[in-house]
Order: sequence, then structure tokens, then C-alpha cells
Amino acid sequence: MTPKTDESSGPRLEERITGALVGAAVGDALGGPVEGYSPDQILERHGGRVHGIVGPWNGDAWRTARPIAPYHKGDGHVTDDTLLTHALVRVYGSVRDHLDAYAIADHLVPDLMTNPRWIPELEAEALPLHRVFLAEKWLVARIHYGHVDPREAGVGNIVNCGAAMYMAPVGLVNAADPRAAYTEALDIAGAHQSSYGREAAGVFAAAVAAACAPGATPDSVIAACLSLAKDGTRTAIEKVCEVAGAHQDFESALIPLREAVAPYDTVGPDYRRPSLDARRPSRLHAIEELPVALAMLLIAGGDHRRSVLGAVNYGRDCDSIAAMAGALSGALGSPVPEDWSKAVAEASRLDLWEPPRTLTEVTREIHARDVGRRRAHEAAFAALEGRPCSD
Repeated sequence: MTPKTDESSGPRLEERITGALVGAAVGDALGGPVEGYSPDQILERHGGRVHGIVGPWNGDAWRTARPIAPYHKGDGHVTDDTLLTHALVRVYGSVRDHLDAYAIADHLVPDLMTNPRWIPELEAEALPLHRVFLAEKWLVARIHYGHVDPREAGVGNIVNCGAAMYMAPVGLVNAADPRAAYTEALDIAGAHQSSYGREAAGVFAAAVAAACAPGATPDSVIAACLSLAKDGTRTAIEKVCEVAGAHQDFESALIPLREAVAPYDTVGPDYRRPSLDARRPSRLHAIEELPVALAMLLIAGGDHRRSVLGAVNYGRDCDSIAAMAGALSGALGSPVPEDWSKAVAEASRLDLWEPPRTLTEVTREIHARDVGRRRAHEAAFAALEGRPCSD
């Protein structure tokens, strides 16, 4: 008799949450120093592909070299992707329940504005607001100064991966429930993004939730994404992952993946000089980062090291691509290389394991509350039907 597979023997909740958050930070740090460049430029600059932590693109001139200055990207420093992910974890730690756009207004925006923190790329304590990109400063401008309804504050912002890049905690809080993660992330992201940027936030959260399910695989994660994604986001994921299925290593896939996502990406061929059509609302387009991250996850068979390195060497917005790929592979249970995680934590002067501890505790509380709410609803519905409620 063939023994039954015990799916419960897979990684536990805390292991998946730790893998996802630490894995995302590692991907972010590895991608930072080559962000904005092409695979050929990366190959020439480093004398081969990037296989781990590397220094700044411009060496010791990072403080003044454009367009990077004044950020120390490289040497294991995390970027704004990780800073915002950790900020969202802190919001969950404060609210200790599911979040919405008002939670972003009430907690995340004040955190960005009023609480100085260590910023690895600045090598100094500063307000997180001073590090984030203009698309994230939009949160403060619209919600704090403009008093816009948080659910609609994202309308008018440039459409990019700004909201999607820090939505991993939403998927983890809704572990193994992609539809719930998608819905919650769309609500949260309404404060930040619109159009396909907001859609990507929902789909990425769903992907992380799907990756947490016992027995999950890259294929099941992508299937969950396709079951929920809308319009150009869905088409881009479908086309890019179709191309990824023909490759077993990232090297051969770098150019085909870019060609597959190009019709849906509005930034254009020169990442540092976006086209005039870039970042406008559209039902036909998609951000580039999420489809490519899913493709790298598929090519790597869910392996964290291979997923992240594929994303890093793809170039362009590769810190965000690698952060997403790192979160997904970590949530699947692929071990994050210890040499990378320790080096990133030390270089960034951050405790990468504290946010997962917080989020694991909060996730358990939220799940218990969800169960209570569901049972109360079941009892009420049974009463409406005139029948006893079964326990």
C-alpha cells in the first residue's frame, strides 16, 4: 500500500512567515545595487552574473554618483521595499486585525512622518518619508495634507509597483486563503495606488497566501493568481509564465521574459527614461515586476536562491522583482540561504527576524477572531433558515 502524503509535515506557519519576510528582504538587498540596469550591463559591470551580495554600482563614489546618490545601494543594504514591508507589519502589530485603507491613514502615514528609523541606504537615522520614492510620498501628500478619503487616495498617483512591493504581510495574514488576501490588499492599496498598480498589489498578496498552503507549488501559486487577476495583469502573468515554462535556468530566459512582458509594461525599453505613456491608468497594462517574479519562481522550481538570482540578473526594477520572488519562495518553504540573511541583517543593521515573530503572533490572533466571526455568522444564518446551527 502506498503511504498517504501527510501535508501537515510541511513547513509550519511561523516558518513560512519567516521565510517570506526574510526571503523578501534578502532579495531586495541583492537586487538593490543592480537596479535599473540591463542584463548585459550587469554582466559587463560584474564580469559575469551576480551570484550574491555585491557592492555599489559606482563603488566608493556612491554618495555623489548619479542617478543613485545619495543612497548606498549594495553591500547587503535593504531598500524601501523592506522598509515599507516592515512598516506594514508594524501596522498589523498595532491594529491586530485585518486592515483597510483607513488603517494606512491612521497608522502607516504617521509612522512614515514622525518616527525616525535606521535607514541602511542613508547610513543614518531618518524619517522613512525621506527615503521612500515620490509614489510613496504621495500617501502623505494626499492623506495627511490633502485629507482625501483613504479609499480613493491612490487615484492620480503614478501607476507602478509601489503598493505591490510591500503586500507580502497581507498574504501571510491570510495564509492559504488567496481570495481573502486579494480582497484585503485591494482595500489597503486603495490608499496608495489605482489601476493595474492596485491590481498587482491584490494579486501579489494572493500569490503569497497561495504559497503558504500545504502542498503548494509554483504552479499552484500561478493558478491562484490567474483565478483572481483581472485585465492586463492576468494576461501578462499568463503570457510571461507560458514563456517561463520553456526554460529551466534564468540565463536563457532573461531576454524572452522581457520580450513577453514588454507589450504590457508601460515603462518602455529604457528603464531610467520611461516613455510618455508610462505609469498611466490602463485596463490593458500591467506592472512588470509581478509577472517576472512569478516567472522566476516557476523557472527555479520554487527554490529561493535560484528565484532571487534570476530576478536580480534580470535587471530593471530588480530589487522589487527579487523581493517578490524571495517572498514567494520563502512562503513555499524554500530555505533562505543563511549566509545571505545574516550578511543582510548585519549590513542593514536590522533584526530581520523580529517582524516575522510579530506577524506570526498577530496572524494567529486574527485567525482566531475570523473563526469566531464565521461561527457567529453561521449561527445567525441557521436561525434565519429556522434550523439549528451545527458546531
